[in-house]
Amino acid sequence: MDAGFFRLPRTDTIYRITSLATVVGLFGVVAKEGRLLPVDAGQRRYLSGNFAPIRCVQPLTPCPFTGTIPSDLAGGEYVRNGGNPVANEALGRDAHWFDGDGMLTGVAFNLHPSAEKPTIQPQFVNQYILTDVYLSTVTSPFIKTPILPSIATLVNPLSSLFTIILGILRTLLLVFLSHLPGSSQAIRKISVANTAILYHDGRALATCESGPPMRVALPGLETVGWFNGEKCEGEAPHAAGSGFGGKGPLSFFREWTTAHPRVDPQTKELLLYHSTFAPPYVHYSIVTPSSAQLRQGGIASSKFFSAAVPGIASAKMMHDFGVSRSHTVVMDLPLSLDPLNLSRNTPVVAYDPRARSRFGVFPRYEPEKVRWFETRACCIFHTANTWDSTTNEDLSTKMQHPVSVNMLACRLTSASLVFSAGAIAAPVPTTSVPAHEREEEQCRLYYYQFSLEQDTSNIISHQWALSAIPFEFPSLRDSVSMSAAKYIYGCSVSDSSFGAALGRAVKMNSLVKVNAETLIARGKRNPPDPISGCVDTRNISEILGSQEKNDPMKIFRMPDGWYAQESRFVPREGGCSEDDGWLLSYVFDESQLQEDGECRPDARSELWIIDAKSMSEVVAKVQLPQRVPYGLHGTWFSQQDIQDQRPVVSMRSVPWKQQEETPASPIRQAWMARCNGTNHVAEMVPRYYHKAPRLAFMAEHDSPADNESIRHLHRVVNVAIYHLPTNDTTKIMSVELFICGNLAASPASGG
Repeated sequence: MDAGFFRLPRTDTIYRITSLATVVGLFGVVAKEGRLLPVDAGQRRYLSGNFAPIRCVQPLTPCPFTGTIPSDLAGGEYVRNGGNPVANEALGRDAHWFDGDGMLTGVAFNLHPSAEKPTIQPQFVNQYILTDVYLSTVTSPFIKTPILPSIATLVNPLSSLFTIILGILRTLLLVFLSHLPGSSQAIRKISVANTAILYHDGRALATCESGPPMRVALPGLETVGWFNGEKCEGEAPHAAGSGFGGKGPLSFFREWTTAHPRVDPQTKELLLYHSTFAPPYVHYSIVTPSSAQLRQGGIASSKFFSAAVPGIASAKMMHDFGVSRSHTVVMDLPLSLDPLNLSRNTPVVAYDPRARSRFGVFPRYEPEKVRWFETRACCIFHTANTWDSTTNEDLSTKMQHPVSVNMLACRLTSASLVFSAGAIAAPVPTTSVPAHEREEEQCRLYYYQFSLEQDTSNIISHQWALSAIPFEFPSLRDSVSMSAAKYIYGCSVSDSSFGAALGRAVKMNSLVKVNAETLIARGKRNPPDPISGCVDTRNISEILGSQEKNDPMKIFRMPDGWYAQESRFVPREGGCSEDDGWLLSYVFDESQLQEDGECRPDARSELWIIDAKSMSEVVAKVQLPQRVPYGLHGTWFSQQDIQDQRPVVSMRSVPWKQQEETPASPIRQAWMARCNGTNHVAEMVPRYYHKAPRLAFMAEHDSPADNESIRHLHRVVNVAIYHLPTNDTTKIMSVELFICGNLAASPASGG
């Protein structure tokens, strides 16, 4: 491809100023306390091996598989989100597992009808999420390190005030320069959308704490645009309010949403909160589906955009919350995320082990009625489920009233994970913790019960661990969330302790199913010690060796050298029990690592489909065309979800400037030669116009803007491949591979 084909628009002034900002940023990365830092293995822990980012993005690509793919997966798609820094040339920089531009990785299960028997063809796809930050990075070739400062820099106790301020100023300067004439992409929102993904009201939404959700299209994972709760970029315009952020000087911060919104499986409401740096620090929103109007006591749903939650005294790192059918639980934990910490000579992110953990419980539609429950210091990044305990005490109305709110959460005894995920040693507390409150380093699945029966006192009736084994990345069957679900799924490590696992990059080699109903009942009959106690005290080896048929703990142990990622449950149609279905997880065999710890160029991951009922059988293994870096959170989209997506008017793309239009560029000549003088795609695509009419239009016009045509054709073929029967896939794939090959050669493609 002509090297000048993607000449990026710029002015010499902007180029020089931003280049200077980059040099200053690089200096801040490698210089701390007046000395140069060498690159060591620990510092690169989350930039190497299968944590290392990948460069190649692929459209929907058929994959080979072994075993039998369950028919319940037909037409659906599994998608997982995670950070994948596109600017990754300075390997000596601070790096954190939670950093990086959002990249979605999916496997769609395309159903091919057949006269004999329908077949399911898995198809791999991965795409960068085209956020403002990503687009600005790929259109600025001089940027060698991420635009945003690393979380590792912000949490490191050894980061000097000079280093932190320099990193923040560099970010602010790059954001400012992106708005000047000559810039290809203005940075209006700083979210990298790299944490999770969910489905609500016809939209697949990628999330991150530092901005609003970003809509993507299924199954090709193209980026549509930002969603503010009332309107979405890329959809047909309509009259709407200002959404999450509201109006005013702080609206930019108030639109920052939790990375873990909750969707009520019954009402289909989307519930989320917004954590900010200014009082009242936490706001709360409810987004109703378009087909319903939320009303509670005659109050319209518009009242639940950015409603204040009172009672929080400072800015906190608040990653998740709990939602039951009637109540919401926010967590005010002693882990601060406050720029004002710099004035106190403490890191922006700091943990105070002597402070208290506070849980704010309030009725779903009345955040002003929050009640605070206090307990010992801890960190919680993920809740597994929240539900009500009710009683029929109102005999006149026969209405059930909640008497307590229950929550299952992954409780850590310290903030060590925040530091370990950045290859940083956790700071030693400057003040001692009382002996009776000292706990071993652990992360366990905990049960909390918040009593609502007494108006004058807030009591945590129960707080103990269900099991002694490490447990994180919880999930459950979506249809039973916000109710007393029986089973919780998660990940674990087989090290002797969670603390030992923190001594290296945390990699999970065990998938766990917990019968929470059984263990909670057992704990209430024989309560363990509050806070420090466990109902089931066995370790992983003892659980694996159990022969008990109805053991409340079941573990799927990965083969030696293999590691899993967060699993998601897909129910069996017409199943006989809550756990009748399948767990999906990306897995990686680390025998593909070289001696230096880096992955071989041809390293690949697999998607395993595991029988969730037995937790022992892998029913199918999908061999992916490339590896999937260890990432964060995903979800399952059903065939109905994909079919019910809202119409899209436009999608985001990488801006570029064509060097010079010519009658027949090398790409056009190669294209025509490949198609033997005819536009193959234009012949095949009309049958699929109803899938993508605007994009298909580009296929039948001989546009001189070669690369633009190819990009639009890329999207058309994505849709066409997904809906074509098997005998047409081979014919259209040759065109698709040609398109992908040309795009991968472009620096603007993100590949």
